[in-house]
Parts: sequence; structure tokens; C-alpha cells
Amino acid sequence: AGRVDHVAMVMGLHPQYLSSFWKTQYLLLRMDGPLPYHKRHYIAIMAAARHRCSYLVGLHMREFLQVGGNPAWLQGLHCAPQKLRNLNEINKLLAHRPWLITKEHIEALLKPGEDSWSLAELVQALVLLTHYHSLASFVFGCGIKPEEDQDVENSCWAPSPHSDSSPASEDTMGDSGGTDAMQELEVLIERMKLLQEHQLEEEGVTQEEMATRFELEKTESLLVPSSDIDPSLQSNIRCFLEDPEFGYKDFTRRGEQAPPTFRAQ
Repeated sequence: AGRVDHVAMVMGLHPQYLSSFWKTQYLLLRMDGPLPYHKRHYIAIMAAARHRCSYLVGLHMREFLQVGGNPAWLQGLHCAPQKLRNLNEINKLLAHRPWLITKEHIEALLKPGEDSWSLAELVQALVLLTHYHSLASFVFGCGIKPEEDQDVENSCWAPSPHSDSSPASEDTMGDSGGTDAMQELEVLIERMKLLQEHQLEEEGVTQEEMATRFELEKTESLLVPSSDIDPSLQSNIRCFLEDPEFGYKDFTRRGEQAPPTFRAQ
């Protein structure tokens, strides 16, 4: 049996959710469809890179090579076929400002030409993009870090849905990495519970004070990756981005003084 990747280890706390996730992954990446397998993984890389999710970028770079993808494409988006590069605009909008997407964006991709997309191809590509934008948020929200010496052949990333898709056995989950991650998760949950209890007990606590406390807990938590990210890893992500400065633009609703967005940085 192969080792369980970090996403599956976290989702293993909720077996039914993990089963549904694995089936979805299998349908998106392994089942018949208009897009060849290597392009599916490349689209996953593009989506994850928009959110700087090094875990998913690294995982699908390996999967891309495993299914016969051209290694030259991994040098950056500029080395990929123009057809894939044409997804960049809608990828960044879906990732950061989806309300700006118009029918013209879709029409431009479907317009007849050498690098045009068929409707079936585009639908599958958009599903992959949105799926991996969401999965990147899950990875960050759970504090999942890149795996060292990850072996794609031996990972339990997307098994066949015809298997039981059961959570990992106690033996598999009982390795040192799994134990450490579970302990870290329990510590973080306890800290957040205490923080909420103190908030209820104390009156007159300002939003600024609560934000300061939250930042302190976040910094001390072992689950939060260090901000000192490996420069080489960052360059591997940046090469899949065009217009890297483009991101979510906050806004204030009419009649309100502050944006409603909750941020965890």
C-alpha cells in the first residue's frame, strides 16, 4: 500500500467526505473525457499557481510527468501550447474576481481557429480550474504543507471509486508524520476554543484586540507555514503565472465603512 498524502490524511477525519472527494478526483483526472490526461494536470497546475499553492503545484507537476507530459512545459506557462495559455485570463478571473467574467471571455475561447477550444473541452477545463481553486483554499485552510520526496506512484491521491475508498488504516495513519499533524491540529483547535471562550467572558473587547490575539495564535501555531518560503519553490510557481499582481480587490458595500471580507493571511 502506498502512503497517504496530506490532503487524504486530513480528510480521513471525515470518511464520507474523503470518499466523495476521491471519487470526484478520479472522475476529473482518470475517467474518459475530451481533454488528455496530461493537459488536465497542467490545468490543475495553472489553477493552483494562481493561489501560490506549492503543495498542489508540486503534486501535479509530478503527475503531469507520470502520465507522459512534455517536461519542457514545466519550465513555465510560456513553454506550453498557446491553447493552454489562452486559459490564463479566465483562470485569473475565476481565481480572484469571478464576477468580472462575461460571455465575451467564453466566446473568445470558442472562436474558430487553430488554438480554439471545443465546448466540451472548455467545460472540462473550467471545472478543473474551479475545483483546484477551491482545493487550494482547503489546503491553505488546513495548513497542509508540501510533502518531501513525494512519490506519485506510491501516493493514494485518486484511487478508483470502485474500491471501498475507505479511510487509511490505523497502521498507515500511525506513522510519525500523521501523528505529528494530528497533534498539531488538536493544539490549534484547543487554542481557538480558548480564544472564543475568553471573548465571551470579557466585555468591551475591541475588534483590534481580537485581531491581535488571532495573529498571535496563528503565528505560534505549528500548522501555519513559515512566511520564509523557499525562493526556488516560489520561482517554480511564478513561472506558471502571467500578471502575478492581479488578485482579489476588496470592496465596501453601500452604507458600510469597512469591507466584509474575512482574511487569514
